[in-house]
Amino acid sequence: MHVTLRPYRITDIPALVSLADNPNVAAFLTDGFPKPYSCEAAERFIAFALSENPRKILAITIEGAFAGSIGVYPQNDIYRRNAELGYWLGEPFWGKGHMVSAIHKMCRYAFETWPLDRIYARPFSSNTRSRKVLEKAGFSLEYEIVGNLVKNDLPENECCYGIRRNTFLAG
Repeated sequence: MHVTLRPYRITDIPALVSLADNPNVAAFLTDGFPKPYSCEAAERFIAFALSENPRKILAITIEGAFAGSIGVYPQNDIYRRNAELGYWLGEPFWGKGHMVSAIHKMCRYAFETWPLDRIYARPFSSNTRSRKVLEKAGFSLEYEIVGNLVKNDLPENECCYGIRRNTFLAG
C-alpha cells in the first residue's frame, strides 16, 4: 500500500470526521482531541493545519484515501533543536505497517525542513501499538515517567521515544 503525506484539504472533512469520531482513535490522544469529532472541529483543525508555513501537520493518505494525521512541532528556547511528533491513524488502517512508513516520511521532512537534532514522541506506556510502531521506525525509549498522565480519570505512565538526526540519516 502506498502511504503519502500531503497538506490537508477542505475535501478531507467527511473522511476526517468519519475516522476521528471513534473512541478507539481518541483513547490514546490528549483530552484536547474533540469527542465527538464534528464537522466544525474538522473545519477548525484543517484551518489551523493550513495556517502554518512550512506545514507542521499533514494528512496521511493510503492509496490516495485520507487515513489519518501526523504532525511535527519544533520546540523553542533551549529545546529549539527538538521537535515533538504526534500522529493518529483511522482504525480501518491499523496493523498494516502504514504508520511506520508515515513516521519515516515525516521525520525525513522534518529533518530536511528545520534545524533539528532530535524528534521525540510521548505515548502512554499502555499504548503498546504506538510504542511498537515507534520502535519499528527506529526510535528508542529514552525514559518513562510513572503516573505522569491522567486519562479517563486514571493515571498513566508517560514514555518518551526519540530519534537523532544522525541515527535517522544513517538508517
